[in-house]
Formats: sequence, C-alpha cells, structure tokens
Amino acid sequence: MVSSSQISLKIRQGFILVFVLIVALPALFFSIGRAYHATLIDATEKTLEAHLYSLISEVEFVSDGISMPRTILAPELNRLNSDTYALVYQQNTLVWYSESAVSLTVTPDVSQTQAGASEFKKVEYSGEEFWQLSLTVILGNAEQSQQAKFILLKKNSALVALMSEFRNTLVNWMLIMGVVIAALMAFGFVWNARPLQRLDKEIKEVEAGERDKISGLYPVELNTIKADLNLLLDSQRRQKERYRASLSDLAHALKTPLAVLKSSSLANDAEAQEQLDRINAMIEHQLKRAATGASDTWKKQTAVKPVLNSILNAMGKVYHDKAIQFSAFCAEDAAFLGDKTDLMEILGNIIDNACKACAHKIDIQVKTTPNRGTVFVIGDDGPGIPENKRNELLQRGTRLDTYEAGHGVGMAIVSDLVASYHGNIIIDYSELGGAQFTIEFGYEQNN
Repeated sequence: MVSSSQISLKIRQGFILVFVLIVALPALFFSIGRAYHATLIDATEKTLEAHLYSLISEVEFVSDGISMPRTILAPELNRLNSDTYALVYQQNTLVWYSESAVSLTVTPDVSQTQAGASEFKKVEYSGEEFWQLSLTVILGNAEQSQQAKFILLKKNSALVALMSEFRNTLVNWMLIMGVVIAALMAFGFVWNARPLQRLDKEIKEVEAGERDKISGLYPVELNTIKADLNLLLDSQRRQKERYRASLSDLAHALKTPLAVLKSSSLANDAEAQEQLDRINAMIEHQLKRAATGASDTWKKQTAVKPVLNSILNAMGKVYHDKAIQFSAFCAEDAAFLGDKTDLMEILGNIIDNACKACAHKIDIQVKTTPNRGTVFVIGDDGPGIPENKRNELLQRGTRLDTYEAGHGVGMAIVSDLVASYHGNIIIDYSELGGAQFTIEFGYEQNN
C-alpha cells in the first residue's frame, strides 16, 4: 500500500513537473524567441547602416549628378541573388542601384525627408515585406551642392528564415532540456523521498509487531518525528505493562471471593446463582475491555476468512439439530485491524444470536471498502427486531429473547468492542425477513 505521505509527495512532484514542462519551458521558449527576433532586427539595422555609410563614402559628386564605382565594398550589394538592395534617388529619380537590385521589381517610397535624418522601418511593397533604411544627404560644397536619398532594403523573408531555423533548433534543445530536467527532478524526488519511504517501512514494521521502535538514520527534518513516535511507543508500552499488572492483580483479587460465593449456600438459590453468573460475566467483560484498550491492537491485522470459517464450523455443530443453512461470502483481502480474540467475540456473539433466532437460514457478507475498511453484514430469517427495541438491545442486561443461555450482556460486549475500534453497528431487517446486523470498521478511523 502507498502511504498518504507518499501520495502527497507524488502529487507535489507531478505538479512541479507539469509546471516546468507546460509553463516554465514554453515561457522560456517564447522569451528567448522574442529576444532573438529583436536581436535580428537590431542587427539588420546596424548592417544596413554600415552599408549606407560605406556607400556615402564611395559616392563622387560630379557636375551632372553623382558617380559610384562599378564595384562597391559591401559584397552583399554586389551579388545578383542577394536579399539586400541599395538605391540612390535624386529628385525622386533613380540615379543608381546596386548589382543586387538588377532584378528588383518594386519601387520604394521616395518621399522627401529631412536631410541628415535616417529612418528605419518595416515596409511592404507589392505584397512583399522589407526592412528599409533611408537617409537624405547633401552632396557637394558651398558653391554647388545636390541632395540625394539613399535607400537600403532587406527582405523580411531572410529574417523569417533565420528565425524559423533558430526556433527549430531551440525546440530540439528545449525537448532535450525537458527530458533532462524531468529525469533530474524524478531522480531528485526519488532520492529525497527515500527517508520517508524508510520511515514508512519502519512504521509498518512496528504496526506488524516486527520491531518495538524506530531506529533508522534520518535527516534533521525527520528526527523530530522519529523522536516523537518513539516517545509515543515507549509511553504506550509502559501503559500496557501497567494495565497488565493491574488486570492480573484485579483478576486474582476477584477470583477467590467469587469462587467462595459460588460454592456457598447462595449457589443453591437459582436467582442468586444467576446474579453471580451475571457478575462473573460483567467482570470478564470489563477485563476484556480494559485488555483491549491496553493491547497493541493497532499493530495487528487479522485475516477475517479463517476466523469466520472457524465460527461457522463451531455453530454448525452447536446447532446441528436446527440444520441451519449458512450462506457466507468473504472477500479474500478482508482484514480486521485488531485482535483476533476481539473479532471472534464480535462475530461469535452476533452469529450465535442469529442461530438462536433464525428458522433455517443465515446470510453473512464480508466486504472491503475503498479506504481499506471492512463491513460485516449478518442477516437471518427469524422474527426480526422491532425498531423501538434496537437501541435497547445494545444496553447491558437487556434480553429480547426467551433462551435460557446468556445474561443479556453479549450484545453489550459486542457494542463496546465495536466502539473501542471506532466502528458502527446498524440494526435493520434483512432480505431473508429477519434481523440484519451491519458492522462497519473504517481504516482511516482506526488510525
């Protein structure tokens, strides 16, 4: 079984892992992508600026306009298949263009701008996007000067291609990072959970009676819990010893006086004998109840099926003359988290009463609940128990039958034992027509 602490740890581990893989990594991916895109645009602007100032440095002013060398310094502007273009306009007329712009079919915006002010922006010509850097300069000298507008264009598709390649690479690395982070986190959680798993194992060994205290080495965070649990175990052990000593003394003190009374002349009186038997039954019950409270019932886990089979076998022999038909179903994993003797006391009393009350049939169902609890349902085909008598049945000394055996404390013993295990008894009519007793024990309540 997985403990609640392990389940909680796994839930937290899963939540953190989901947060990292679904929130943190995608956010990191988009942040890096945006930063890289901004860097590409900034680099494009600086590259175009470098080309622009290179062109301005190479331009020559002549009387009829400007002159440019056949080959300019920027190699991107000399290639025919380049994605970068340079154009020079005078009075809205194209006077020069780079070799890369030979096949350029678009006409850029050549509206006049203030001389000396550059402008970098994203534009769209003929359905195609470009990044454009433009600058209007004055060429010549004080006696003779001319204005020229330099325009440099770079296709946005080039940036898109770079961005797409970067994103593909980034996705691959993010996937690798995700796998590595998930593996490291899983390893870290498993490693950190080992002390909790060891502690959980030791606690289960204590419950099973295989050890008396928790003795493993644990981190500082768990040492306080370890010390508190050991303190609780020691206190419970000392209390158990005190109960055992007190019960032994009480049993010894009561045994002799009761034996003397039963062998005295009072034993010849039927009413006095019945009262002595009743006192004896009450003493046994109270000793039983005290022993139950003092024993390590929380450490024990009793398989129900063998106990039930033993009781049914005994009842079949006791009530052989009635030829009772027992119909019993018991889940294979059904377990009673308590003492075997207590389980036999509870089931024995109820099944014995059912055997007394039934006509011919008794049905017994033992099931388990999702929280590892156990439910016992015992029904018969007898006369049943009226609703106004059900609470009275569980009170000490009350009898609703006319059988000679018993002193009216059997169901009270059952009620007290069930209550000591934080269980619940429900009395109703069975499908067979008689009484039905439903006893519920919940694992979470017992812990």
